[in-house]
Amino acid sequence: MAESYVPLLILFALSGATGLGFLAISHILNPRRPTPQKDMPYESGMIPLGDTRARFPVKFYVVAISFIVFDLETVFLLPWAVQARELGWGPFLAVALFVVVLAVGLIYEWRKGGLEWE
Repeated sequence: MAESYVPLLILFALSGATGLGFLAISHILNPRRPTPQKDMPYESGMIPLGDTRARFPVKFYVVAISFIVFDLETVFLLPWAVQARELGWGPFLAVALFVVVLAVGLIYEWRKGGLEWE
Protein backbone atom coordinates (compact mmCIF):
# COMPACT_ATOMS: atom_id res chain seq x y z
CA MET A 1 0.00 0.00 0.00
CA ALA A 2 2.81 2.42 0.85
CA GLU A 3 4.40 1.71 -2.55
CA SER A 4 1.43 3.36 -4.28
CA TYR A 5 2.27 6.68 -2.60
CA VAL A 6 5.90 6.76 -3.77
CA PRO A 7 5.14 8.41 -7.16
CA LEU A 8 3.00 11.04 -5.42
CA LEU A 9 5.77 11.79 -2.91
CA ILE A 10 8.29 12.04 -5.76
CA LEU A 11 5.97 14.50 -7.55
CA PHE A 12 5.62 16.65 -4.41
CA ALA A 13 9.38 16.60 -3.82
CA LEU A 14 10.15 17.60 -7.41
CA SER A 15 7.52 20.35 -7.32
CA GLY A 16 8.89 21.76 -4.08
CA ALA A 17 12.48 21.55 -5.33
CA THR A 18 11.50 23.32 -8.56
CA GLY A 19 9.77 26.13 -6.66
CA LEU A 20 12.66 26.58 -4.24
CA GLY A 21 15.13 26.45 -7.13
CA PHE A 22 13.29 29.21 -9.01
CA LEU A 23 13.23 31.34 -5.85
CA ALA A 24 16.96 30.83 -5.27
CA ILE A 25 17.86 31.60 -8.89
CA SER A 26 15.76 34.77 -8.96
CA HIS A 27 17.31 35.91 -5.67
CA ILE A 28 20.84 35.29 -6.99
CA LEU A 29 20.33 36.84 -10.44
CA ASN A 30 18.17 39.80 -9.36
CA PRO A 31 20.18 42.98 -8.85
CA ARG A 32 18.76 44.77 -5.79
CA ARG A 33 19.28 48.52 -6.06
CA PRO A 34 16.70 50.22 -3.83
CA THR A 35 15.96 53.90 -4.41
CA PRO A 36 13.34 56.13 -2.77
CA GLN A 37 11.44 56.20 -6.07
CA LYS A 38 11.35 52.39 -6.30
CA ASP A 39 10.33 51.99 -2.64
CA MET A 40 7.37 54.34 -3.04
CA PRO A 41 3.96 52.58 -3.20
CA TYR A 42 2.46 52.38 -6.69
CA GLU A 43 -1.21 53.40 -6.96
CA SER A 44 -2.46 52.84 -10.52
CA GLY A 45 0.00 55.27 -12.05
CA MET A 46 -0.96 58.09 -9.68
CA ILE A 47 1.23 59.66 -7.03
CA PRO A 48 -0.12 58.46 -3.66
CA LEU A 49 -1.58 61.12 -1.42
CA GLY A 50 -1.35 60.76 2.33
CA ASP A 51 -0.81 57.58 4.31
CA THR A 52 -1.18 54.30 2.44
CA ARG A 53 -2.73 52.70 5.51
CA ALA A 54 -5.79 54.92 5.63
CA ARG A 55 -8.80 53.58 7.51
CA PHE A 56 -12.05 52.97 5.67
CA PRO A 57 -15.38 53.67 7.35
CA VAL A 58 -17.44 50.68 8.49
CA LYS A 59 -20.18 51.67 6.04
CA PHE A 60 -17.81 50.82 3.17
CA TYR A 61 -17.49 47.25 4.47
CA VAL A 62 -21.24 46.92 5.05
CA VAL A 63 -21.95 47.87 1.44
CA ALA A 64 -19.21 45.51 0.22
CA ILE A 65 -20.58 42.58 2.22
CA SER A 66 -24.12 43.35 1.01
CA PHE A 67 -22.89 43.29 -2.57
CA ILE A 68 -21.22 39.93 -2.03
CA VAL A 69 -24.34 38.45 -0.37
CA PHE A 70 -26.63 39.48 -3.22
CA ASP A 71 -24.07 38.45 -5.80
CA LEU A 72 -24.00 34.98 -4.23
CA GLU A 73 -27.79 34.97 -4.23
CA THR A 74 -27.67 35.31 -8.00
CA VAL A 75 -25.16 32.47 -8.24
CA PHE A 76 -27.51 30.20 -6.29
CA LEU A 77 -30.71 31.28 -8.06
CA LEU A 78 -29.58 30.99 -11.68
CA PRO A 79 -29.04 27.21 -11.73
CA TRP A 80 -32.33 26.70 -9.91
CA ALA A 81 -34.15 28.97 -12.38
CA VAL A 82 -32.85 26.94 -15.32
CA GLN A 83 -34.23 23.70 -13.86
CA ALA A 84 -37.25 25.10 -11.97
CA ARG A 85 -39.94 23.29 -13.99
CA GLU A 86 -38.36 19.86 -13.63
CA LEU A 87 -37.59 20.22 -9.91
CA GLY A 88 -41.12 20.63 -8.58
CA TRP A 89 -42.51 22.32 -5.49
CA GLY A 90 -39.98 21.22 -2.84
CA PRO A 91 -37.04 23.15 -4.25
CA PHE A 92 -39.39 26.03 -5.13
CA LEU A 93 -40.38 26.39 -1.47
CA ALA A 94 -36.72 26.16 -0.39
CA VAL A 95 -35.74 28.90 -2.81
CA ALA A 96 -38.74 30.99 -1.74
CA LEU A 97 -37.61 30.70 1.89
CA PHE A 98 -34.06 31.62 0.84
CA VAL A 99 -35.31 34.75 -0.95
CA VAL A 100 -37.55 35.71 1.99
CA VAL A 101 -34.64 35.46 4.45
CA LEU A 102 -32.47 37.64 2.18
CA ALA A 103 -35.33 40.12 1.70
CA VAL A 104 -35.77 40.41 5.48
CA GLY A 105 -32.02 41.09 5.78
CA LEU A 106 -32.20 43.71 3.05
CA ILE A 107 -35.17 45.44 4.68
CA TYR A 108 -33.34 45.42 8.03
CA GLU A 109 -30.24 46.94 6.45
CA TRP A 110 -32.34 49.50 4.62
CA ARG A 111 -34.17 50.53 7.83
CA LYS A 112 -30.90 50.86 9.73
CA GLY A 113 -29.54 53.19 7.03
CA GLY A 114 -26.86 50.79 5.83
CA LEU A 115 -27.57 51.64 2.20
CA GLU A 116 -27.27 55.41 2.67
CA TRP A 117 -24.00 56.65 1.20
CA GLU A 118 -22.97 60.08 2.46
